[in-house]
Amino acid sequence: MSKPAQKKATYDDLLAVPDNLVAEILSGELHTHPRPGPRHSLASTLLTTVIAGHFDRTSSDGPGGWWILDEPECHLASDVVVPDIAGWRLTTMPELPDSAHIDICPDWVGEVLSPSTARTGRVIKREIYASHGVLDYWLVNPVERMLEAFTLSEGQWVLRAAVHDNAKAVVPPFERMPFDLGRLWT
Repeated sequence: MSKPAQKKATYDDLLAVPDNLVAEILSGELHTHPRPGPRHSLASTLLTTVIAGHFDRTSSDGPGGWWILDEPECHLASDVVVPDIAGWRLTTMPELPDSAHIDICPDWVGEVLSPSTARTGRVIKREIYASHGVLDYWLVNPVERMLEAFTLSEGQWVLRAAVHDNAKAVVPPFERMPFDLGRLWT
């Protein structure tokens, strides 16, 4: 017996979700999860600080050339994703949009994994980001104290680096700025 067809989630469905949850539309389905916990938030905040400090368009301490944003709402065709961190080269997105969301696919996405988001980040969002052409994808796991960096090649993710504990991270697309991964952990 086949399963009945499920109604595709709409943006109105997403807007009806309580404010204490993060809501996304992934492959037509509404996904929600709790707001991030402290370890997740710390890793995300510190990673944003490290990268934006060197690569943000206003950086005086590095090469610049990027917009680096925390939790942007990205509308990628019918998918509505909220990555923990995303970056756009200025050549991809010369100006920030005035809307509350961004319709331009990021060049880089960083997802910080929590127990409630690990499967979504490793499987569902990873496939969505590949299908829309995100070039680089990082998975940061504060519990395992690890960063995995993937680069899209011919539509497939290729693992470029797996760094853990307090190792020096030299990771695309930000390899011009090595940093101590231990800065992200409590």
